[in-house]
Amino acid sequence: MSVKSSLRTTASLATLTLAVGALILVTPAYAGKPVGSDNGAETEQSGGTDETGIHSAVRIQYSGSVAPNGGKGNVTSADVDWTPPPCWYAPYLGAKDFKKTMSAEIEEAASAPGMTGTPAAAIGQTKAHYEDEYGWTDTPGYKDYNVAKDGEGMFWAGVENPNEPDFLKRNSCTDLPFWVDNGEAPPPQYEEAITPEILAALAYQHMELPGTEVTLAPAQTTKVNLPTWAWLDKGDFHEVQATAAINAPGFALTATTTAKPVSLRLEPGTADAVTYPASGECTINDDGSIGEPYARGNADRTPPCGVKYLRSSGDGTFDLQATITWEIAWTGTGGAGGDLPDGTFENGQAVTVQEIQSINR
Repeated sequence: MSVKSSLRTTASLATLTLAVGALILVTPAYAGKPVGSDNGAETEQSGGTDETGIHSAVRIQYSGSVAPNGGKGNVTSADVDWTPPPCWYAPYLGAKDFKKTMSAEIEEAASAPGMTGTPAAAIGQTKAHYEDEYGWTDTPGYKDYNVAKDGEGMFWAGVENPNEPDFLKRNSCTDLPFWVDNGEAPPPQYEEAITPEILAALAYQHMELPGTEVTLAPAQTTKVNLPTWAWLDKGDFHEVQATAAINAPGFALTATTTAKPVSLRLEPGTADAVTYPASGECTINDDGSIGEPYARGNADRTPPCGVKYLRSSGDGTFDLQATITWEIAWTGTGGAGGDLPDGTFENGQAVTVQEIQSINR
């Protein structure tokens, strides 16, 4: 690594970690509206706080079946190794607004008590990065904050995912804000720059699936050794969609995730039970339903989807868990698309099992 490159890296990291957190601070995507005139990103998202300063404040707007106020949805990935993005880079401010905001933050940080030595040097290097064309090959500087190109592009900055733990975000998206011309892709070294695929992952994270309750026969109270039928009518559950989108001057992306229910898994809540089928996994029928409604005269049949308890629940109940698996795919701007991990959503139902033997006819 060259001396200049090493100095640039040291300055960037020192700025991020030592300059009182005021100079380059990434905050949740739900922070207040960008500081400055109308050159900032305008997409709104309800909830969050109203803050000012160097924050990447582009809003991700969610629609469809999503949790309110930017909250995390209830879909759980069936892939335990899959996680939503901890952060990303997104459009922040136009050149004049960025200069105005950055200059104020640099002045405030530089005047902070004890701001000497390495922190002061980091602030000085950051200031030079945006004011002077000093020509480092790996990260060339800007001349007067690129104000000559105001309206022709935007500075991008990091955004932390507010719904992910800090340890996932700590070493990500730590680069200084960088310029992107309107209609151009971000430089390839910024792998975390927002894409339709990242938006799809965020839509997945915020998606809410319907809390469908399985129909049982007998309902609520059943008998020992009596097969209990379970089913879901087609109208009880259906495909759901969640969309995430961002809009900024000269830049717009959108992605939609679609969740399709594909199976129902039954867990009786006790080892003293058997399921139908034996795997406990009830597949979807051709008409979009799961299982088969109980009908009079079927008492001697084995239910295609159900459970049989082998002992009484006594004075309590058994917690029957019904977990629906959803197949999830996404489409986005420019014809992008693909698959995401299957999602699951679990509902619990209290079932009373009595010792009395009886058969429904």
